[in-house]
Amino acid sequence: MSITGEMLIGRNAVRGTEKALHAFNPTTGADIAEPVFGSGTVDNVNAACELAGNAFDAYRGLPLTVRAEFLERIADGIAALGDALIQRAHEESGLPKARLEGERGRTTGQLKLFAQVVRAGQWLGATLDSPLPERKPLPRSDLRMQKIGLGPVAVFGASNFPLAFSVAGGDTAAALAAGCPVVVKAHRAHLGTSEMVGRVIQQVAQQMDLPEGVFSMIVGAGNSVGEALVAHPAIKAVGFTGSRAGGLSLMRVAAARPEPIPVYAEMSSINPVFLMPAALAARGETVARGFVDSLVLGAGQFCTNPGLAIAIDSDALKAFVATASDALTVKPAQTMLTSGIHAAYEEGENKLAGTKGVEAVARGAAPTGPTQARAALFVTDAKTFLATPALEDEVFGPVSTVVTCKDEAEWLAVAEHFAGQLTATLQMDADDLAAAQKLLPILERKAGRILVNGYPTGVEVSHAMVHGGPFPATSDSRVTSVGTTSIERFLRPVCYQDFPAGLVPQALADSNPLDLWRRRDGEITRS
Repeated sequence: MSITGEMLIGRNAVRGTEKALHAFNPTTGADIAEPVFGSGTVDNVNAACELAGNAFDAYRGLPLTVRAEFLERIADGIAALGDALIQRAHEESGLPKARLEGERGRTTGQLKLFAQVVRAGQWLGATLDSPLPERKPLPRSDLRMQKIGLGPVAVFGASNFPLAFSVAGGDTAAALAAGCPVVVKAHRAHLGTSEMVGRVIQQVAQQMDLPEGVFSMIVGAGNSVGEALVAHPAIKAVGFTGSRAGGLSLMRVAAARPEPIPVYAEMSSINPVFLMPAALAARGETVARGFVDSLVLGAGQFCTNPGLAIAIDSDALKAFVATASDALTVKPAQTMLTSGIHAAYEEGENKLAGTKGVEAVARGAAPTGPTQARAALFVTDAKTFLATPALEDEVFGPVSTVVTCKDEAEWLAVAEHFAGQLTATLQMDADDLAAAQKLLPILERKAGRILVNGYPTGVEVSHAMVHGGPFPATSDSRVTSVGTTSIERFLRPVCYQDFPAGLVPQALADSNPLDLWRRRDGEITRS
């Protein structure tokens, strides 16, 4: 598949006229010469959104089997791009090809998982309450409820996952599964990769003769295109993965609309790891090596990167720090996704190093390339951490801080102090159970996913996964951006009262033609 540098608006490929853009190779530190990408205008955004708005009713009205087939054929089309997609993503991101091959598998896998969800129909929440005409003092009407899509969804591609959180990533898969057309804003960091995947979606939509506007992809050089996308009245929800500043900016635009809309933004998290005393004493060195491996994975460019470790001061903790330092010292510097991300990492690492009461105990091997991050480990005490709000700021990259506590009371105070997180981890043994029971209620209030004896990097796409958490980890702690329940973000309930049989939606018909599990008069049944 050739890359042309065009946007995809409905069934057309459109050359943006606002500004010429080049993709960037972070490994070489140079632009990729060809092709030149044309940045879009507000008029391009309006065209894509109007098509999406016009497509909504027709798309959501298609049989569930057609919607599921759409997702499956997108997955097959992405897989069919083969090595060319992996090579382009590698050039634009600096990520190892093996990592990208795994990410492609995750991308196609989640599309096919959502196809299964669509066919099963449980997301519809079909509910029927029979009429009670003889009820006194007032009769009850015939009431039926199902969920429908919110409407067209704006999706912003993420820098750190050029496939799984981008054009055909989790937000797009969930929105299309819910019956919502999607307008994607391609991320500046992987323009060519985005076009390749976007063309697959566009081609499948055309082959299946789906309503024009079910998918569009735009490119923008600055903030104006993204803001215009969120502000357009046809857009009814936003999916975003990125920085806190970016997420908050989109939230402000969405809130200022005549019709405010939800922005489901996954923003920042430092993912604390609690090193419990018995676990440290029994296997602290093993935990330390696993911690460092998680910290440097993918140059630390994961929203679930373990940016903090907390423990009560002890000889076992000192041994943990020593082992972690030794392990980190030999870790090579790694290429980061963009020069901007690299510059922000260096600024954040330098800020930590210059903070009073914070000690740098280890750094990885020196960089050998233009955008490489050198891993770093710091140590501070609980008093300093509690008094220094900046130590809670996410530094996106391979850096972490160990917080030493005097006793259990201080340890619990640190836990209470945290803002919302995507994850929290307990490294514990059986003798730590009593202490963990004290900590767990706090962590349930603070995080969307709590791990025991694991490491937070790595998010399974499954039915039970929660990738979300209280602010500022996300803008809405009630939902997840990964897993099948992420479809709930793009749905709303509609009640149908006293509908004649010829008008009632199929999911709520007495004959149950879709063969759904439904709640009828309070009981779960297939009747």
